[in-house]
Amino acid sequence: MNTSTRVRIICALILLVFSVLGVGPIPITSTIGLFVVIFLPAWFKQLIDDLYADKE
Repeated sequence: MNTSTRVRIICALILLVFSVLGVGPIPITSTIGLFVVIFLPAWFKQLIDDLYADKE
């Protein structure tokens, strides 16, 4: 299994967990989304680079 496939599976699982947690009283998905949009953290750039690694 190559890197981008592994990252895609992990992202899908994390988004599934966020969806389940988003039903509760804490809006975790929108909070993390707002953080990413405002601060553009380095881990997000690395995640996107790994996600599209096999497109080169």
